[in-house]
Amino acid sequence: MVTLQVMWDDGADRSLGLPAYETAGAAGADLRANFAEHARAGVTLDPSERALVPTGLRIAVPEGYEVQLRPRSGLALKHGITLPNSPGTIDSDYRGPLAVIVMNAGQEPFHIAHGDRIAQIVLAPVVQAEFVLNETLTGTARGAGGFGSTGVG
Repeated sequence: MVTLQVMWDDGADRSLGLPAYETAGAAGADLRANFAEHARAGVTLDPSERALVPTGLRIAVPEGYEVQLRPRSGLALKHGITLPNSPGTIDSDYRGPLAVIVMNAGQEPFHIAHGDRIAQIVLAPVVQAEFVLNETLTGTARGAGGFGSTGVG
């Protein structure tokens, strides 16, 4: 088990608790909207609208890891609520406020209330590459075949 250090932002509602895995086999821990006291009414997103939703947290991702921000499948299916940059990455050297870009891809306005589960975080290992310039690349059976080149479906 890897430890992810978490800290409350000033003014965060600590009664909402820390991110949590809802089942024993869950890969992602749920993040909650944690609006500042003056904005606890939340935010309503019209169709195609985006908002930066605060979580009230700061995190310290261990070196060699990233935290991925991912949509919650139920919100996506039922309401069209997604994260437009999914998966979003929180790098190991970032220590600022953790917020989530949420988008309404649905057809009806959607209200995000204080305390709502808005996204999931997944801790994942990162491998950094060394980029080496070559005149040619090794060949493969697919070659330069692009989108749709491997068949239908």
